[in-house]
Amino acid sequence: MAKIDRGDTNAKRRGFSEFAKGFWKENPILVMLLGLCPTLAVTTSAINGLTMGLAVVFVLTGSSLIISVIRNIVPKQVRIPTFIVIIATFVTMVDLFLKAFFLDLSKALGPFIPLIVVNCIILGRAEAFASKNKVWFSLLDALGVSFGFTVTLVVLGGIRELLGMRTFFGMNVLGEGFEPWIVMLLPPGAFITLGFMLGAKNLIDIRMKERKRG
Repeated sequence: MAKIDRGDTNAKRRGFSEFAKGFWKENPILVMLLGLCPTLAVTTSAINGLTMGLAVVFVLTGSSLIISVIRNIVPKQVRIPTFIVIIATFVTMVDLFLKAFFLDLSKALGPFIPLIVVNCIILGRAEAFASKNKVWFSLLDALGVSFGFTVTLVVLGGIRELLGMRTFFGMNVLGEGFEPWIVMLLPPGAFITLGFMLGAKNLIDIRMKERKRG
């Protein structure tokens, strides 16, 4: 019984670790610097960031599950084309769903939804993790990485929207007395905001290491 309990505890710890790492330790944007093209392009508002993030959640979770299930039966010679076909299927589902029910958001995100097919985050997790691990851990890894990506997009988009349009998720927050920073809605604003976020994360990491040493 002790061995079983110890095994269950280890499995739970690993499961939590696989899920949590995507938010901070292996955040796809703030650490691995992946998917920066859609990150910088679509985050002119919080809702755009949220929509893009949820699309990635659906695609990454669905594709990781299927890839993990079939990982032992797909020949190594065709694994990448197989992964791409699976990912493209989920991306097509998301694209058609947005066009059918949220046309304005679909137009705002433009080609960046279809381009999820070639997003390094999706294919990278499929090759590096889902194709080598069991279904449960692949699911947790996909959820953690994709939610970490989504939270980062919402924060980035929220800051740019707040300073560039005085609103957050379309609601007026700063009032008429605040003069919008138009630059925040332009490409330079995206680079500046992301730079500050990267700097803040690095600073927090340094402070945490110093506390551990102390």
